[in-house]
Amino acid sequence: MSPHAHITGWGMYVPERVMTNADLEKIVDTNDEWIVSRTGIRERRIASDEETTASLATEAALRALEVANLSPSDIDLIIVATSSPEHLFPATACLVQDRLGAGKAGAFDLLAACSGFIFALDMAAQAIRSGSIQNAVVIGSETLTRMLDWNDRNTCILFGDGAGAFVLQAGEDPAGVLSSVMRSDGSGGDALSIPAGGSRFPTSIETLQNGLHFLQMDGREVYRFATRVMSQVTQEAIESAHLKIEDIQLIIPHQANLRIIEAAARGLKVPLERCFINLDRYGNTSTASIPIATCEAIEQGRLKPGDKVVFVGFGAGLTWGAAVVQWSGPFPGRRKVYPARYRYYARLRSWMLRILRRLDAIIWGGLHREK
Repeated sequence: MSPHAHITGWGMYVPERVMTNADLEKIVDTNDEWIVSRTGIRERRIASDEETTASLATEAALRALEVANLSPSDIDLIIVATSSPEHLFPATACLVQDRLGAGKAGAFDLLAACSGFIFALDMAAQAIRSGSIQNAVVIGSETLTRMLDWNDRNTCILFGDGAGAFVLQAGEDPAGVLSSVMRSDGSGGDALSIPAGGSRFPTSIETLQNGLHFLQMDGREVYRFATRVMSQVTQEAIESAHLKIEDIQLIIPHQANLRIIEAAARGLKVPLERCFINLDRYGNTSTASIPIATCEAIEQGRLKPGDKVVFVGFGAGLTWGAAVVQWSGPFPGRRKVYPARYRYYARLRSWMLRILRRLDAIIWGGLHREK
């Protein structure tokens, strides 16, 4: 019998700096009433100069590992879903793996924009079900505010920075991730994009002058797309899990826009109270929004072991997806571990590996010269 992928740990980390709508009024032609009425957002977090996508991800992962009572050395796989990676390569996930000291973990980034966390959750769950791994860490982490044009009031008001993480573990009980649905439509790719920076439009004077490295969005098109697919894919995932909407205790949607969430609730014929919403305090944190909201739902007692929850999101690509999960919580009976202590071991390990590579290069270089 195939193992089940249980979510046993969760953690979030957001920057300390808060940017309110009143702060935005000082730098762009907007106001609090206009922003709140159209989006529901009142404030968002902004990463400091010292904070990066990898550093936020690492902090969220350590907190999730602490909840799961799992050592970094036990991790088999790390997936970082992000729309704002530190580099095209190496993968941000590899930087996180090094900082955690997860010596046996494979690591890669997943790019599916704001749907990325759901896609990554499905990838990790499938790997666990196949028996190829036992423990995975799935992270959504963003510093998207560094990719915004702060003169464009249609985009700069929407996004914030932050990270959230889940720990997934193999278990025999029939719970955990019950179903997942992933969809895409590349014909709508130009509705939400960062045009330059890849191989199609490499960085040049022209791309910089034309602002092609900033996030660009057709707000009306994205709104129409999102309101159409959110309720549809939620229902599809519920049916795939052989459940009904009445069986679901909580829906945690991607936190992009309050009006989109309200439209999804109407489409599902559920009261808005069954949807968890915290975008008023964080804005759209892209891949991080669902795990951040999940952490706060647990903290507020809205999500408990045994509950069935739906995660649903949409994003650039165009992409959209949903997952149905029977919430598990940490596995009992393990010796207490302290993952945060591994950060010091991880630094030492990373330093030693760098030294060993240099010694290896010297030895092999000397042998080559002798030949």
